[in-house]
Amino acid sequence: MSTPQSSLHLARRRAVQAVAATGAATLLLVGCGSSGSSDKASDKGSPSAATTAAATTAAAGSPAAPAAGDKRTVKDATGTAVEIPAEPKRIVTLTQEDLDAVLALGLKPAGITNGQGLNEPPAYLKDKVQGIPVVGNLLQPVMDKVIAAKPDLILAGDMQDQQVLKQLREITPATLVTMAPTDDWKLSFRGIGNALNKLEQANKVIADYDAKAVKAGGELGANKGAAVSIVRWNPTGPSWMEKKQFASGVALDMGLTRPKAQDKDGNAHTPALSLEKINEIDGDWLFLSTLTDDGKAALKDVQSKPAYQELGAVKNNHTVTVDGSVWSTRGGPLAADVVIGDIGKALAAK
Repeated sequence: MSTPQSSLHLARRRAVQAVAATGAATLLLVGCGSSGSSDKASDKGSPSAATTAAATTAAAGSPAAPAAGDKRTVKDATGTAVEIPAEPKRIVTLTQEDLDAVLALGLKPAGITNGQGLNEPPAYLKDKVQGIPVVGNLLQPVMDKVIAAKPDLILAGDMQDQQVLKQLREITPATLVTMAPTDDWKLSFRGIGNALNKLEQANKVIADYDAKAVKAGGELGANKGAAVSIVRWNPTGPSWMEKKQFASGVALDMGLTRPKAQDKDGNAHTPALSLEKINEIDGDWLFLSTLTDDGKAALKDVQSKPAYQELGAVKNNHTVTVDGSVWSTRGGPLAADVVIGDIGKALAAK
């Protein structure tokens, strides 16, 4: 794996399979009203039920504006019922995906964390987060900094550390685990949108994304439907992204395909490959990313080796270097827009 932090993060995501059955879909099961009110929702934890609930809510139109001090009760991605402000004002995000979602819905967080493998926020969001306090690293909040942000809602991503969650809930009980290990980004985004009382807007963002992905995919000319390899280069070697991983899903939404060796369901990445297996990363096009300086050094080193130079994508000059904080992590609508742009720029030009 690429780094101890990313390995631990991946292990946490795969650790709780029972949680995945509920997923971010439960964020869509909401009770509205004054403080203390809630609905006893029936079992609607599957993604299909969540999507139906989202569409139904959006079709019904926006609810009346809640009175000051109103609360809503949602179930988070673990199935836990959590009372939250009907209109949260000071939101702290603990993952890049939460941050992306909040920004995409037109809100400004009160506190954020650094990107995966980074000591700063993700570069693609840099212009949007200037001046916002950083309260720690990805899923590693510094509690004093979280307290200083005075949150009335904490979006905790796929946090599995119960001790950290307990500390966060002492700061504010309105702390939501927003995604389960197998949730795709659209499901998580709708759940976050609902928690922020912006489900209708979230559904529109997804609809606009879907239309843009299809349109961009249809403008790729000779590369329409090409097999794209999506790879993160770690200090110990390359890992390719599974089909349901974030950037992979965007590519599929554009009508692209994956190389035969990478035609595997899942939303994570493979263990780092040795040079003997480097052919697994080949494709019509090869999108390469890194997350650390050590990863960049390892990629630079391998590019002079015969095993790398013999790859078809390399021979055809079909390799593209992309931002690892977008392409090899989870994401949201803003990151999806970057992926569409990167693919369009590379493939439509050939």
